Amino acid sequence: MTVSEFANKNGLTCLCLPEGEREIEGAYVGDLLSFVMGKAQSGDAWVTIMSNQNVLAVAALTDVACVIFAEGVKPDDALTQTAKEKGINLLACDKDAYGICLMLSACL
Repeated sequence: MTVSEFANKNGLTCLCLPEGEREIEGAYVGDLLSFVMGKAQSGDAWVTIMSNQNVLAVAALTDVACVIFAEGVKPDDALTQTAKEKGINLLACDKDAYGICLMLSACL
């Protein structure tokens, strides 16, 4: 399922979708960036509550399909603009990480 399809089907907020047709192939949940760098796979949807600029560096390094901000976290405008420039999809959801993982599980 593409990032755009997943967002539309599950009512997530699309903050930035420069590559909305990218396929979600798996998922990774975590906030410790060093773990994410070592464990997230290309094509994963990464679920996190972190919303600083380092998230974009890790997302680019791991080549995740999208970053999903859980629990109502919303990044600032500067982060969203940088994500557009780097081609990184950003979604937001009010659900906790577990709830988002349930949605991902149903779609993968």
